[in-house]
Amino acid sequence: MKEIIGKCSECEKTVYCRDGFFDGIQYEGKLICPDCAERMEYGEQ
Repeated sequence: MKEIIGKCSECEKTVYCRDGFFDGIQYEGKLICPDCAERMEYGEQ
């Protein structure tokens, strides 16, 4: 089951809760999708 949480503040992709687990991160009060979170981790733009 997946539920929409909101939009990624970086790329506007939809961020979901999948089977009770948040699929992304919250950074400085913003929702970040897994793809953007990975780019942030490695310092990519």
